[in-house]
Amino acid sequence: MTLSRRGFVQLAGAAALLPSPLFEAHADAAAPQNIAPAPGRAKVALIHGDDRRKNVRQALEAIDDQIRPALRRKTSILIKPNNVSTSNQLAATNVDAMHGILDYLEPRFRGPVVIAESSAGDTLEGFEHFHYDQLAREHRAQHVSLIDLNREGRYEPVIVLDADLHVTPVRLAARVLDPSTFVICSAMLKTHNTVVATLSVKNMVLGSPLHSAPGDLPWNDKRKYHVGLRQTHVNMLVTAQRLQPNWGLAVIDGFEGMEGDGPGNGTPVASHLAIASTDFIAADRVGLEVMGINPDWVGYLKYAGLSGLGQYDLTRIDVAGASISSVQRKYQLHPDIQRELEWMGPLVNGSPQVGSLADRLAAVYG
Repeated sequence: MTLSRRGFVQLAGAAALLPSPLFEAHADAAAPQNIAPAPGRAKVALIHGDDRRKNVRQALEAIDDQIRPALRRKTSILIKPNNVSTSNQLAATNVDAMHGILDYLEPRFRGPVVIAESSAGDTLEGFEHFHYDQLAREHRAQHVSLIDLNREGRYEPVIVLDADLHVTPVRLAARVLDPSTFVICSAMLKTHNTVVATLSVKNMVLGSPLHSAPGDLPWNDKRKYHVGLRQTHVNMLVTAQRLQPNWGLAVIDGFEGMEGDGPGNGTPVASHLAIASTDFIAADRVGLEVMGINPDWVGYLKYAGLSGLGQYDLTRIDVAGASISSVQRKYQLHPDIQRELEWMGPLVNGSPQVGSLADRLAAVYG
């Protein structure tokens, strides 16, 4: 599909596309059982060192046996950075992390490499500000190109919930769903002002929805995710389910993480590490551990693990390189953390029970 300035036609029969009802997380309830647990074990590389570019390359080399089989089946590569800001370097993927990925790929892949983003602002301004033009010049043999997904305007739809729990369509960048493309997520270690932490899954889920290109009539599908704490976590799960079949590799640059007022205005943390895995959920689980964040607090990741999108059980994740305990540092969370965690409690103002269901419950419970 291609965007039109006339708007986005609502999809008929949208409710049928929603996943089956999800579990509710309660602070005082027993942990829910996995719906479709991820099979087997996951491998995650965790590299600690004083060179960002080298850390990233070495992390990928540590799981080379996991990457190569999937890479051989693809004809192109898309690297998705995390440029939530187009001006604040701490909030955006550093060019040296991108160099590290390309260093690893150079002797292993001959097809074209696209660096593509749908920034909250003007994507191309961010590329220029963060010196991404260096990538094409230094890695000429890899045919690197820079793409603004918003300007390109090609999309596929996914259905999410709005603030009233009604279904609404979102436009996801078509490139990240192309089955011939090996998608690499170049994320960061950052706290978040709504969902506690943002790593690889959050980068893909909120970086894939589009907004209007500069000069067009304004619209923004990213805003459809900020419609309430519960809906945000569920909508992120629904979107992750749509994207996950085409995920190739998660790379998390933690050379300089962000704590406090993330994802755009926090303060730096010198963690000097890199994380990599072909399992995005496992990579993020290790990321939470090195940040000292309770994994039960991050609803969208917990839901993704329970739904079988990846391995969220730390006892089933093999860590190659540094030990988690040797690099762990407790990140200061966002000042609104108590409000962020309200998704875990009971839903106070729920929908009324009507019809035969209400009658049956009344008969049983009085």
